[in-house]
Amino acid sequence: MTDPTAAVYVGRFAPSPTGPLHFGSLVSALASYLDARSHGGVWLVRMEDLDPPRNSRKAADQILQALSDFGLTWDGEVLYQSRRLDSYASSLHTLAEENLLYACSCSRKKSGKIYPGFCRDKPQAKPLDADGAEKGTPHAMRVRVPDREITFTDLIQGDQRQHLSKQVGDFILKRKDGLFAYQLAVVVDDAYQQITHVVRGSDLLDSTPRQIYLHELLHSTPIRYAHHPVIANAQGNKLSKQTFATALDSRAPQRTLTAALEALNLNPPEPFLRSTSVDSILQWAIANWRLGAVPSRKTIPAKSIRYLPSE
Repeated sequence: MTDPTAAVYVGRFAPSPTGPLHFGSLVSALASYLDARSHGGVWLVRMEDLDPPRNSRKAADQILQALSDFGLTWDGEVLYQSRRLDSYASSLHTLAEENLLYACSCSRKKSGKIYPGFCRDKPQAKPLDADGAEKGTPHAMRVRVPDREITFTDLIQGDQRQHLSKQVGDFILKRKDGLFAYQLAVVVDDAYQQITHVVRGSDLLDSTPRQIYLHELLHSTPIRYAHHPVIANAQGNKLSKQTFATALDSRAPQRTLTAALEALNLNPPEPFLRSTSVDSILQWAIANWRLGAVPSRKTIPAKSIRYLPSE
């Protein structure tokens, strides 16, 4: 766990090890890294490897190697979520003890986009397991949400609001297959690592109110959030492993770093960056970093970035 006296800023990059890094994930890592380093802060790396069928140690190693190849060195040890299951179970138990959870056996189709609370008021049979649900019954665990808005000011996207009960509904913290949900794990780990600032892609903006609410329930320190635009392919979809984004080529990282800086609106001086070292590029970027200059939009077309190698 991070020493709270060591820095007033603690940031993190938290990829899922389902494949190698691509340009979109480099932009996200770079934005998080630059914001932390420009504040003289700590920058951590966390592997969100909670889904065994999709994750692999090989992909995790590839990601760490790519970060090193592009000069993005992290502080301390890498945290692997797969090694912290007891912590998630403990937090789930705490919420269950406060009657904030209930078992849900609804199918995904029945649940819909906004969960209407079919199982919310069903009596919970005894005996119960550690997370407050009936033993032996296949179920997900949902957290009860309040009938109110969650509001926050994103450092890039501006003022945000979401009415949890009307726009999300009670959401899952432990899946029916027994795996802990992203929303729970990310909040527990952000609290454990004493994260102060989260800089990540706009695709996660919608999840932030849920995470703020969980931080409230678990009495952890509030976090400042900044959601940068994600890079989109020719079809308008976010670059991702699911859309077959090209893996980063680490053999000549200067051009790709220049493209990532351009995507973040840092306006790198082309002649200097194309002829210097990765370390010099990053030192220039740290000195010139301005979070307020990052575009307050949700996507940036990859084709609009001049120095990006072909996707």
